[in-house]
Amino acid sequence: MTTLSELTSVLRSKNAGALLCTLDLMFEDQITYEKVRDSGVLTPSLIADLYGLSDNEVSIIPYDVAYAIKITIPRLYKSGDPDDSDIYGAQQHAPLLDIDIPV
Repeated sequence: MTTLSELTSVLRSKNAGALLCTLDLMFEDQITYEKVRDSGVLTPSLIADLYGLSDNEVSIIPYDVAYAIKITIPRLYKSGDPDDSDIYGAQQHAPLLDIDIPV
């Protein structure tokens, strides 16, 4: 098994508007991208568990032409809310780093 952080060339998060956060997984090559995409590991259920959400709040979209996977989740707090600790959503990808992917 190899971790997602070892397989991606870019693993980041950012705001997707004030209410959503996007988690971007980008890969160097088609083979690695397809192994992760087809592994069955990245599911709405897994992401929901990691972020304390329900499955129907998670959107996972593969972009074959770019060797990328985009995951969209709701933000816990609206961007800029006084309780928001990450106004840009730039630190939300950390729970993905250690996900094991069979290769």
